[in-house]
Amino acid sequence: MPTDIELAQAAIMQPIANIADKLGLTADSIENFGKFKAKINLNLNPHLPQKPSGKLVLVTAISPTPPGEGKTTTTVGLADALQHIGKKSIICLREPSMGPVFGKKGGAAGGGRAQVVPMEDINLHFTGDFAAIQTAHNLLAAMIDNHIFQGNSLQIDPKSITWRRVLDMNDRALRQITVGLGAINGHARDDGFDIVVASEVMAILCLCENLQDLKARLGSIVIGENFAGEPVTASQLQAQGAMTVILKDAIKPNLVQSIENTPALIHGGPFANIAHGCNSIIATKTALKLADYVVTEAGFGADLGAEKFINIKCRKAGLAPDVCVIVATVRALKYHGGANLSALTIENLHALNHGMANLEKHVFNITQIYKLPCVVSINQFDSDTAAELAMIKAAMQAMQVHIVTAQHWAKGGAGAIDLANIVVKMCELNQLANEQNVMQPSAIKHVEIKPDRTQALAIKNAKKTTSPMQFVYADTDTLWQKCEKVATKIYGASHVTANESATNKLTKLQEKYGHYPICFAKTQSSFSTDKTKLGAPEGHVVNIVEVRLNAGAEFIVLVCDDILTMPGLPKEPCATRIDIDAFGQVTGLY
Repeated sequence: MPTDIELAQAAIMQPIANIADKLGLTADSIENFGKFKAKINLNLNPHLPQKPSGKLVLVTAISPTPPGEGKTTTTVGLADALQHIGKKSIICLREPSMGPVFGKKGGAAGGGRAQVVPMEDINLHFTGDFAAIQTAHNLLAAMIDNHIFQGNSLQIDPKSITWRRVLDMNDRALRQITVGLGAINGHARDDGFDIVVASEVMAILCLCENLQDLKARLGSIVIGENFAGEPVTASQLQAQGAMTVILKDAIKPNLVQSIENTPALIHGGPFANIAHGCNSIIATKTALKLADYVVTEAGFGADLGAEKFINIKCRKAGLAPDVCVIVATVRALKYHGGANLSALTIENLHALNHGMANLEKHVFNITQIYKLPCVVSINQFDSDTAAELAMIKAAMQAMQVHIVTAQHWAKGGAGAIDLANIVVKMCELNQLANEQNVMQPSAIKHVEIKPDRTQALAIKNAKKTTSPMQFVYADTDTLWQKCEKVATKIYGASHVTANESATNKLTKLQEKYGHYPICFAKTQSSFSTDKTKLGAPEGHVVNIVEVRLNAGAEFIVLVCDDILTMPGLPKEPCATRIDIDAFGQVTGLY
């Protein structure tokens, strides 16, 4: 079998103008980046809002394991399969960060025969969106220190500054630094770097509705406090205009294609373990106007990605998935059940039975807490035995959940046709039930406590949907209640604790920002905050060690235990095997 990169390089890509034409986009509607990439110019599509929206399919997964589950390959394979059965579909993904590409994870454009291409470009610089986000973020950081150096008319307290710098690379040496050393270089103070995907600018780009909303949100960023304890914003530093200029092209969704020439919008890239883990609202809403089925994904397991997709993105944008696909593999479930990493290809019904708890908890959360239709897709491998597959199917049937096996990695869209058929059937049944008022009216309600720019739009959009989707918490809940509800209902924790600093910060933020959703930053490897606790642990404690206000993105970040917003490189980083040959072909990216 050819490698992923060999398959990607051998793909017969269509000119991007042909892909745009499939979607009804004219040549004037796109801005080409070479032959196979383009940005969609939304200003040239005035008729987009009048088109009926397509169906939104959310692909999520069990808690990640070292062998991988195949969430992105399933997203791509399902969209390809929908094309096989005559449905107009679009893939909607996040952009990969070069940090993990050169670090431990490697590329993030799918794999096998279920990839988006040109894979090397997507995994590396792509269209420059991340560089623009990094520059806009660091411009604000530079303006903060320059303002203090030039006299500090805003009376910014240097000790209160929370706006760190960012870099799109895993570099642990930059987690804690000192800036301003030397009399001519400003005032010395402690600082640090986060990875770009953890930047609030990234979150803002992914949650804004248009260029004007982007600028207003950037201006609302709180960078610290003055000596009187009052918040200081980017607009007070007059930084939002220049930041918006830097991002004027990055806000436009990127159009590419799969190996099978299915259109793909790849835009924005916040991680789900340290940010909100979804691609941009602009890309998702654009896709919904261009296709009958939009297949998107949320980062890592459903406890992180799907939770934030629903409680943050859907809440802000008035969206609701028509169906959720939970991806699992036999070998990953055996790993959750205690099987040794080196023995995952050996039949082990005992480990599989124990590991099933992880899948069952994710399914329970989707169907019983969020009240969303759900199908489990088993990403099948040759080592899976009939007895193992039968055990998983029996467990899902007992939960009254549809389950299918898929082989899209090896067969492309043809290997996911069963999954595509069940997704279409579930969407049609869901629509029929809604039209007949069988399901309860929408639970999507936005109570206007502290009005913000996007709340009115969210209310307007929410009234248009008949989805039965439920949020985990209400806008009216306190920040602490929101923490407890996510931790106890979604993670299975007994309770939440916080150190004195985090407790005081939550108390202080409650009065003005209590209506904001929350965003937990925790390990992706477990329902708990301990990455070694596999399966579905219960009764654990979620401990909050830091609270960050993202006033522009309009959510509160809760950092748990030892989670890091600037990752480090592993002992043998992927960068050591990535190279380029004499013909200019990239090697070792996977």
